Amino acid sequence: MLKNGQLLELREFARQIRIHTIRQFAQRGFGHVGGSMSIVELLAVLYTLDMNIDPERPQWEERDWLICSKGHAGPALYAALALKGFSPMDWLETLNQPDTNLPSHCDRLRTPGIDMTTGSLGQGLSLAVGVALGLRQEGRANRVHCIIGDGESQEGQIWEACLTAAHQRLGNLLLFVDSNKEQLDGRVAEVNAMESYVEKLHAFHWNVLEADGHDPAVIHEAILKTRGCTDRPSAIVLHTVKGHGCSFAVGKPNHHITVSRDQAIEALAALGVTL
Repeated sequence: MLKNGQLLELREFARQIRIHTIRQFAQRGFGHVGGSMSIVELLAVLYTLDMNIDPERPQWEERDWLICSKGHAGPALYAALALKGFSPMDWLETLNQPDTNLPSHCDRLRTPGIDMTTGSLGQGLSLAVGVALGLRQEGRANRVHCIIGDGESQEGQIWEACLTAAHQRLGNLLLFVDSNKEQLDGRVAEVNAMESYVEKLHAFHWNVLEADGHDPAVIHEAILKTRGCTDRPSAIVLHTVKGHGCSFAVGKPNHHITVSRDQAIEALAALGVTL
């Protein structure tokens, strides 16, 4: 159970991630707003409480890994990393600009704290499985975390990776499904319905939980519950809202959209700050 001070810290960190993510989009004028906003609380929990990291040593061999398979949500991850001290805050002004260290999708060769480059959707979980297996073979205690989107989970490679992870009994792997119910072309249920992730992952012999993806305390408790499962991989299905906490995006088509100065000012005002 989190103490009040810890919960307040988590919520404030999430607010700061959201603020600096919106500012990145305002600087660039467009971006993947919805899918970035829906993982903010998860990033706040991971980087505040639940991952073993050292911003002074991004490649520290004992660190826990995070692989953001839905790489277009990179701006939220960049904000979290900068706020934790992995990179200078002024880098956030260069999102997706020429010669930037913060490209549109995550790139481990450019951004300190990015553990794995993620390209085409569907590949990240396979990479996470490989990392988890390699760390186990080396006798290391590192944990590997992977974030996928629900639209992304329509890729067959995701389920091949799920089979392999279960077959290898990768108890050091924790998957987060950002179930925000929307993808590029519309509602997931209308494009290619996935139905119950919990039932599917159970059928693949995973340890599976569900959580409110915008409640830091609930996310943290779910992560703690997975720690006791060491004989198979774990997954937490996070029920989220695409664009959550961003006034001009939530409730509207918001996968990759233009962001005007006025929209950014409005969204940031709702978060208690100015552009």
